[in-house]
Amino acid sequence: MSNHTSAGHPMTGFDYEFARLELDDLDDLAALEKICFPHPWKKEHFCLGLAKGAFYVFGLKNAGRTVAYLAFSKKIDTMEILKLAVHPDHRRIGLAKRLLGLVLKIGSEMGIRHARLELRQSNTTARNLYAYFNFTQTSVKKKYYPDTGEDALNLFLDLNAMDENR
Repeated sequence: MSNHTSAGHPMTGFDYEFARLELDDLDDLAALEKICFPHPWKKEHFCLGLAKGAFYVFGLKNAGRTVAYLAFSKKIDTMEILKLAVHPDHRRIGLAKRLLGLVLKIGSEMGIRHARLELRQSNTTARNLYAYFNFTQTSVKKKYYPDTGEDALNLFLDLNAMDENR
């Protein structure tokens, strides 16, 4: 496998290929989604979004299989991170950090100046990841998640202020 993206971002020391995911990655995306989320997007959701250009999906592949992905939409100069998932067998080795860092750099190259997202208040792993990149909490959506009544945290990042070493 190549350790470089077409944009020239190195993945040195990792046995993962970084790539923009497309319609031919739907089966991998749907399978990973089912493993990682209690309320997964269906394959059709990915298909519709990718076909209509409603969002972008970038991922990391290992031995030809997608093991991590990040989906985001772009509106003018703002990226909304919709999903970030890493297969349980590939967690705790820095893939989410590497993937998010690469996608933020690509977003900046696309003219994106801000990133935002919402996440469950209890998701400390994700909170730590986004804190590493200096996302800040802007607000709370009370009882946002219908399955648990849990609050959602809204996070924001100014890409212009992002640390280039991340």
